[in-house]
Amino acid sequence: MTSPENPTQARSSASAIAPYTDNANFYRDDKALGQLLRLYAPPGLLAHVEPWLERLGALAAGELDRCAALADKHPPVLHHRNRFGDDVQWIEYHPAYRRLEEAAFGEFEIHAMSHRGTLGWNEPFPAVVKHAFTYLFNQAEFGLGCPINVTDSGAHILRLFGEKSLVDKYLPDMITSDMSRLTQGGQFMTEKEGGSDVGSLTTEARFDGENWRAYGEKWFCSNADAKVVVMLARPTGAPDGTRGLGLFLMPRFLDDGTPNHYRLVRLKDKLGTRSMASGEAKLEGAIVYPVGPVDRGIVQMMEMVNWSRLSNGVKSSALMMRSVHDARAVMFGRQVFGTPLWQKPLARRQMLKIQLPAEQSLSMWMFTAEALDRTEGYGGQPKSQEAAAVLRLATPVLKYRATRDSRMVAGDAMDMRGGIGYVEDWINPRLLRDAHLGSIWEGTGNIIAIDAMGRAVKRHDCHEAFAAALHDLLSAATNAPPAFVERIGGYLDKAVTAADRAAGEAGDEAEGEIMWRQATS
Repeated sequence: MTSPENPTQARSSASAIAPYTDNANFYRDDKALGQLLRLYAPPGLLAHVEPWLERLGALAAGELDRCAALADKHPPVLHHRNRFGDDVQWIEYHPAYRRLEEAAFGEFEIHAMSHRGTLGWNEPFPAVVKHAFTYLFNQAEFGLGCPINVTDSGAHILRLFGEKSLVDKYLPDMITSDMSRLTQGGQFMTEKEGGSDVGSLTTEARFDGENWRAYGEKWFCSNADAKVVVMLARPTGAPDGTRGLGLFLMPRFLDDGTPNHYRLVRLKDKLGTRSMASGEAKLEGAIVYPVGPVDRGIVQMMEMVNWSRLSNGVKSSALMMRSVHDARAVMFGRQVFGTPLWQKPLARRQMLKIQLPAEQSLSMWMFTAEALDRTEGYGGQPKSQEAAAVLRLATPVLKYRATRDSRMVAGDAMDMRGGIGYVEDWINPRLLRDAHLGSIWEGTGNIIAIDAMGRAVKRHDCHEAFAAALHDLLSAATNAPPAFVERIGGYLDKAVTAADRAAGEAGDEAEGEIMWRQATS
């Protein structure tokens, strides 16, 4: 055994193993994020929120990351009875998860940014700025991203379609930062009969002369114990398929404080997002309230789904960038064969394979969020039909590519760290597990391909406005080599041609999927 004075003494484990990211700042260290925010965000607002982004960047790399690791290791537990034997259901969460909730909903108010002034700003944030916070928070904790999003998007459709009495009753507490009053949202859509085939759901909504009541089972309930739930059900006598569905809001508790007439059967034992409670629910005459006309449910729900698909793309982008941060810590903190790893050509090549799709997705979600802001006329600007067409295709493109790429990037980042990256002491296994949800959540790849090619392109020619917007960005890239700009423009034109051909295949899903993959690769 060598002595400590011996220069050949092996390094301590803390210096021999590549460092972790707990001393990082995910905002300050992400140069691409800052550059794109300066391109897309209103300058005055960006100056106002930058200290908040700095703080969240530090927390995401430090305290919130530690809380997320604990919440992942100690998932929620469903209790069916209290200590006195009463049939009172409740879900037990680890204190670390409660701290994550307090940061997201209380301190940073991410769920409310689109609906009211937050963080000392007097107006709602544009989607570009809101999702900068989404992006940073989800680099620490992916599971809670679902409750944040379904609360945010649930408030959105309630404001759009709900009767005034329903809005006045539920909206204020859905967008509050007071944790004692907060009403988190949930989304109960999927059933055993359906999955992506939403039109086959069997949950029935019956009007008893005074109230609407729901009967049936929901198979995959996000944020299972949320105080308000948005769900689809088929009113009695309504036709089959999606056109017969109504959109309803279901409170967890009735006005007198008693539980509503539904119960949680069990929580899902999931591959990833273990911190967040997903469950199965049996509806036994639960009181529900229509959100808009009961024969327009699928149209209204798709408004929520489209918001969620954008958020989904942002969160998958966040997983990739967290993978980049971890891989960079390895790249610049490890020595192999007596040489810093960053000097090894193959390691540099692998780092580029991790970083490129991460930065592509970051740029893509910024582009998509900015199209959403122009579509909705943020800041009093006229609502843009051209932006609406861009958004209609950009959303599924982002969702498709970012969620698929995140699986590869998380795996390559694990490979960069090596064997210990396979051990649960490190974040890599959690990143890899969580990454697999994105391409399933809110529509699998095939469903998204059909939506993009069969609807956005074939029915509405959205690819023309989409390509024009990208060509405008290429034209503005005056500092880029002209040959490079021309080459990228050529690829864009080929993608448009491929999209035209895929949409032109009369109902041939297989051919459409092949062409869709070519167009987005």
